[in-house]
Amino acid sequence: MKAIQICEPSVMKLIEMAEPQMGDEEVLLKMEYVGFCGSDLSTFRGGNPMVRMPVVPGHEVGATIVGVGKDVPEGLKVGMTVTVNPYTNCGKCASCRNGRVNACQHNETLGVQRWGAMRELIALPWEKVIPAGLLTPRTCALIEPMSVGFHAVSRAQVTDIDVVLVIGCGMVGMGAVVRSAQRGATVVAADIDDDKLALAREMGASYTINTLKDDVHARLLEMTSGFGPDVVIEAVGSTATYQMAVDEVAFTGRVICIGYAKTEVSFQTKYFVQKELDIRGSRNAQPSDFRAVIHYLERGTCPVDRLITREVRPEEASETMQWWNDNPGRVFRILVNFK
Repeated sequence: MKAIQICEPSVMKLIEMAEPQMGDEEVLLKMEYVGFCGSDLSTFRGGNPMVRMPVVPGHEVGATIVGVGKDVPEGLKVGMTVTVNPYTNCGKCASCRNGRVNACQHNETLGVQRWGAMRELIALPWEKVIPAGLLTPRTCALIEPMSVGFHAVSRAQVTDIDVVLVIGCGMVGMGAVVRSAQRGATVVAADIDDDKLALAREMGASYTINTLKDDVHARLLEMTSGFGPDVVIEAVGSTATYQMAVDEVAFTGRVICIGYAKTEVSFQTKYFVQKELDIRGSRNAQPSDFRAVIHYLERGTCPVDRLITREVRPEEASETMQWWNDNPGRVFRILVNFK
């Protein structure tokens, strides 16, 4: 069967690999659509410290069940449209013991620490297969990245009296915008791209800030009557955005960190104490976050087509990844069509 492999930095190839053998407690999935995400771009650039190369990337899945093992529960049937929870959990570490399996110390994510879903078929434990109701496989490929944004909002304990600043309006950031708006918060979206900011307004943001053009501090004080945002969700992973989050959040506010900064970040640590901040990491997503995204997408109000920048065949993946490498700010999601 066909599979896409990142062999080494800047080298992506279409390879042939053996079809998987399905176990008794596994489900065999036919890939329909698989999304490229920022971690795949980082792997392609040679900047992903968690990846083991060579690797088959991909963990944003829209698939169809084509086989079920004999010990799989009856709720999973051949022909169902599904997505995938791409994270593992050991069941023994402190995170698992505390019920936060998304942050398992020994997690291995599809397409990062283990070979991923950019292939025609994959066999997975039935527990990791999530029925997607009436959603199309194409839409299902958007569920996982949005669920990461939804989870960050849960970590922030956002309510309807909060002003929430979301820094970064990629797919994860858009998930945070949507979920914050669903909870009744006033949402401020910040990005360097005006097209992404316009879409963020459509998806629930009340205000937008172009961080290249606007005076971020002045705009935020104006929007919040001088207090600053109650919650800042960092969804970029850069030195500047991490510092912005701590600088701009209100006294006694919450800072939620999703992005991985590629270099060390220096802070005015006095703000940690003076503002009595809650600074929280947010990693991956819980099963409840996946369900919440599916529920949102089932309403039909999400502009799915505008979130999909390109749809390509496996044979076009290498050329497309190089294009993304050269034009990183122009992409929401690239989907590979394995149909």
